[in-house]
Amino acid sequence: MTRLAVFGAGRIGAVHAMNAAAIPGVAVVHLVDPVADCDALAARIGARRSDAHDALSDDLDGIVICSSTDSHAELLLAAAERGLAVFCEKPISLDWPTVVRVTDAVEASGIRCMLGFQRRYDPNFRAVRDRIASGRSGRLEQLVMHTRDPGPPPIDYVRRSGGMLRDQAIHDFDQARYICGEEIATVYALGNCQVDPAIGEAGDIDTLAVTMLTRSGRMVTMTNNRRGPLGYDQRLEAHCAAEVLFIDNRPQTDLRIAGPTGQMTAPPMDYFIARFEAAYRAEMEAFAAWLQGGPAPLAGIRDGFEAQRLAEAAVASIATGQPVDLEGGWQP
Repeated sequence: MTRLAVFGAGRIGAVHAMNAAAIPGVAVVHLVDPVADCDALAARIGARRSDAHDALSDDLDGIVICSSTDSHAELLLAAAERGLAVFCEKPISLDWPTVVRVTDAVEASGIRCMLGFQRRYDPNFRAVRDRIASGRSGRLEQLVMHTRDPGPPPIDYVRRSGGMLRDQAIHDFDQARYICGEEIATVYALGNCQVDPAIGEAGDIDTLAVTMLTRSGRMVTMTNNRRGPLGYDQRLEAHCAAEVLFIDNRPQTDLRIAGPTGQMTAPPMDYFIARFEAAYRAEMEAFAAWLQGGPAPLAGIRDGFEAQRLAEAAVASIATGQPVDLEGGWQP
């Protein structure tokens, strides 16, 4: 039996805890959250509500980190010191020197460490990546991604999560590397507040546009926003030499209504939890399989490092109004 402790019982923590507990041969034995009222969740998955010390002192095979961002680095280091496998939500830390220190420590320890980039496990995103990698599409020339939330998150979340670039857009930065199959050489970003002035007062942005070039010259364009009139707006276009690949919004239902005034279809799924439900389940199954002798997952600690390095480059580009050259190992 694979024994896990889950840190964090909020929105994404509950998803990961229930997905882990549903996997045959896996037991979530500890649920750790000093803030959230998670007794009902603990009872539902058969876990004991514990503090961090008790959980880390137990005989565990791994931990799942989905607590607040400011706790990720400490828990990653604790896992490295104890030789525990770890699944960690992004980002690694909001402090770049800490990102470097933690990444080095995790890699030096040799522990299994998986980062929570769930889009890598979405069937559509994987199909695009695999088709391009197979050569059937011809050379990828331009990749365009749109990510727009239904509405702004609470300001307290903005302050603690890393904001638009390190929390929301980091998934797009990861997909840029994943789908292109190579590293990014140049990042140029524009960002401001057009949705919620309180986000700007908190030191963040709510509207973002990024253009990137890969080392071989492929172009990547990202547009991100904290407000989507459609709802959760998540689309992709991969323009290749032989064909164009599209990922459109997934509707809440397939119902289409037609009348004299035209046609109506269902709106997109309401948020990322619903849109990527199957991907969240698949990534946790991949983590459990890895612990039980299966293949390595699709995203490791170095992928978290590189995606955040792109986010930090975008932060620098917005601040200076200039593109950032990542060649030569640029770091903030």
